[in-house]
Amino acid sequence: MKPLRVAVAGAGYFAQFHLEGWRRIPGVELVGICDLEEDKARSLAARFAVPRAFDSAARMLDACNADLVDLVAPPASHATLVGETARRGLATVCQKPFGRSYAEARALADVAARAGITIAIHENFRFMPHFREMKRWVDAGRLGALHSIAFRLRPGDGQGPQAYLSRQPAFQTMPRFLVFETAIHLIDTFRFLVGEVAAITARLRRLNPAIAGEDAGYLVFEFAGGATGLFDGNRLNDHVAENPRRTMGECWLEGAAGVLRLDGDARLWWKPHQQPEAEHAYERGRDDTFGGGACDALQAHVVRHLRGGAPLENSAEAYLPNMKILEAAYASHAQGRRIEIGSFEPGEVR
Repeated sequence: MKPLRVAVAGAGYFAQFHLEGWRRIPGVELVGICDLEEDKARSLAARFAVPRAFDSAARMLDACNADLVDLVAPPASHATLVGETARRGLATVCQKPFGRSYAEARALADVAARAGITIAIHENFRFMPHFREMKRWVDAGRLGALHSIAFRLRPGDGQGPQAYLSRQPAFQTMPRFLVFETAIHLIDTFRFLVGEVAAITARLRRLNPAIAGEDAGYLVFEFAGGATGLFDGNRLNDHVAENPRRTMGECWLEGAAGVLRLDGDARLWWKPHQQPEAEHAYERGRDDTFGGGACDALQAHVVRHLRGGAPLENSAEAYLPNMKILEAAYASHAQGRRIEIGSFEPGEVR
């Protein structure tokens, strides 16, 4: 089988995990990387044995004869970059969140559909081994009827004037931060585990005066199936973990049969109703990369779709409800009220 030729647009902090993932997938060949700061592209090209580096996506795509383009770039660039891949008829993986707003995400999904290209969103939390294991339990009915899900986000990287500068300095100036950049992961994961969201209530705040956007808050979810959810986010404090970024927090998934709990070291604990809790052993993935190998798993999922037609669970179209819920969370906070997703009409928030 011919190698799948992959070109990568973007050489920021997170691109290393994408490149590492592509290199681990059999039959994938990295053919180019670009960044507006070409020195960054050259540095990652040397580190991951990518043969060519460029200062623009257009030049890279004209030169590299790629089959798939991985956009590891900020949302403000998504419209331009998806336009480049759509014009060339190239399958695309696009970093989350998809565009700057629901309206833009909807327009980009339409661009991809008209061009007849596959576009997958790199929403990687659902591909973390612990959430895949939780999903297997849900699908097998081991929890019984689902009652609730809660995730307590505490990465501990947001304190002081130097917060985020060593990894992703753009975080300091984002006007919409916690929900747009981070809670979007859990919006998608909650939908993956529990089902569609019927309503949301949000209360957000900024704790670190050195940044522009919100960095703490609560999102209360009401699911169509009757369960409830809570995202309790705070980027300033940490949690009990050898590496607070391994899971970014702790999770509780509750059903009629008991509670499945995720701790900060990616261990799962099962407490059957009115019985003692015990650890549930499973394959937790690697500790030396992001999310136990979540990028590898997501990218391999896309490759299986492109090569053999396996169902694609992270398509642009499937991702659109996440963007609508994101916009509803900000609207709920601004208006001080609960928002029903079905009747909510997102605006052009940027």
